[in-house]
Amino acid sequence: MGSTEQKLAEPGSDDAAIKSHIEELVATQLPSSAIYRFLLSDVRILRATKGSVAARLTLTRNHINSGGGIHGAASAAIVDWAGGMAIATWDLRRKTGVSVDIHVTYLSSAVEGDEIEIAAFADKVGGSLAFTRVVISKVVDGEAGPVIANGTHTKYAKQR
Repeated sequence: MGSTEQKLAEPGSDDAAIKSHIEELVATQLPSSAIYRFLLSDVRILRATKGSVAARLTLTRNHINSGGGIHGAASAAIVDWAGGMAIATWDLRRKTGVSVDIHVTYLSSAVEGDEIEIAAFADKVGGSLAFTRVVISKVVDGEAGPVIANGTHTKYAKQR
């Protein structure tokens, strides 16, 4: 995965169930969120293991700012969504909580038509809080290349 700071684990037998769970969440939950439907309707899940998800998305006009690059708000929404998906891999939960804080560092850009790879990691899922990291990279020659943005996302994730 090129320049992501942590590699996703190689798929195992349990990982097929985790990936299926994430794909089902995407299929059922994206349509009910206006912002996610607008930005992520074409997202493709590549891999999912306990604590991590990798996805790809081709950037459209919906993701681009007036200067022609990926919009910071689109990157932040991707960090929000991907952090939740990483939490969902932890124990196959359907509800991933509410945001407590989110930080995004913008390192480079991508333009309409570029493909990005989203790598999300749940570093800790506790009784009340979950801590995630997300790396958004530009895909170059089929591999994750230059990092566009790094994000961290904390969620209140207590199961009720």
